[in-house]
Amino acid sequence: MAMLWKFMRVAKYSKTALPPKIKVRGIPSHSRQSVPSDFAASIPCSNTVELFGKSYPQDDYSNVTEKILSKVGKNLHNRKHHPLWLIKEQVKDHFYKQYTGRRGNPLFSVYDGLSPVVTVEQNFDKLLVPQDHASRRKEDNYYLNRDHMLRAHTSAHQWDLIHSGLDAFLAVGDVYRRDTIDSTHYPVFHQMEGVRLFSCHELFSTIKDGESFQLFEQGHRTAHKQECHTMEAVRLVEFNLKQVLTKLMTHIFGDGLQVRWVDCYFPFTHPSFEMEINFQGEWLEVLGCGIMEQQLVNSAGAQDKIGWAFGLGLERLAMILYDIPDIRLFWSEDERFLKQFIVPHISQKIKFQPLSRYPPLINDISFWLPTEAYSKNDFYDLARTVGGDLIEKVVLLDEYTHPKTKKVSHCYRIIYRHPEKTLTQNEVHRIHQAIEESAVRELGVEGRF
Repeated sequence: MAMLWKFMRVAKYSKTALPPKIKVRGIPSHSRQSVPSDFAASIPCSNTVELFGKSYPQDDYSNVTEKILSKVGKNLHNRKHHPLWLIKEQVKDHFYKQYTGRRGNPLFSVYDGLSPVVTVEQNFDKLLVPQDHASRRKEDNYYLNRDHMLRAHTSAHQWDLIHSGLDAFLAVGDVYRRDTIDSTHYPVFHQMEGVRLFSCHELFSTIKDGESFQLFEQGHRTAHKQECHTMEAVRLVEFNLKQVLTKLMTHIFGDGLQVRWVDCYFPFTHPSFEMEINFQGEWLEVLGCGIMEQQLVNSAGAQDKIGWAFGLGLERLAMILYDIPDIRLFWSEDERFLKQFIVPHISQKIKFQPLSRYPPLINDISFWLPTEAYSKNDFYDLARTVGGDLIEKVVLLDEYTHPKTKKVSHCYRIIYRHPEKTLTQNEVHRIHQAIEESAVRELGVEGRF
């Protein structure tokens, strides 16, 4: 699902970035170690990465791979008739038509071309994420260096957009997270962030005797409100938030949609909720949301306002709405996939017709872990780098501790399946051998091959 939201439980025209110029500088390619395979891992061992015309010196925190860098600037959400573009346009169209200002102009601005390169401060600090929070770990993020990273969520732009004076906006873009490998997880996915701020007059103007109500008080934090918010203000903002999101999901999935709200925790909202919908008889989580932490709003220069925020994943909605079974398909260039989404209207119903299901090939890999720090995501990242989208799933089958040496061994099952053709045993053998060799060289494991 969406963003760090999930990990932690007035311009009419959108602004679109051009694809980036990507360069990796430093050690010459002929000096780098290589595996004797066409599928060698290409983990940067250079001194500088260039993205969007800027140079980022690498340090001990750098862990972004060339495979991931190759995805930067693809902007699938801005590619006309792509399923992610269709979802984005449906949401955008709904907000443009449903919410207008006094002169009839769209109330919400849309930003869908903001650079995915952000500072650690933007991605975490300004969102009040604690320094020791698990979401900051190298094992879960792609860092260019200690100060810069590929955004882990579109929430990274909240503070800057509020600071620029915006009261209502949607931010859309590609986000990057190191994660497990299966049909619903991919290291690059796409999110939409929504924010709405209210002044005292805007919130209470339609309420009888509304001029007597206030946004703020000096009180106590409870499960239902922040210490600085009045209960009247929180109830109205929460009602507006849930009404807006219920209308949005009804617009996408159709009338009669059942919705329920689950209390949860996010560092940048309180109270916080996850929204679930009942679709085809199954309850599915679709987004996270909540009342914005006033400390965040105040620091961005909007001290006299209160607001809500939400975050949703475009892939999540597209997979549910169009019944797309594998997240890798969003990156497919196969016309059999893409042509199914060329429709005359963005809201036209589409039932995805599966491509031929090619047979899987399954190989296991076992190795002793190094004595220094090791993360399962390190191996998942390496497997993706070497095998790319030929790998459908990786599962940790077994973890064994030697009774005498106390060394730990992991055994992973790798399921290979090309989404567009049948793989041969020889092709898979070459990829699997490259993964074994790269794991020894890059991760310092001891093979049990």
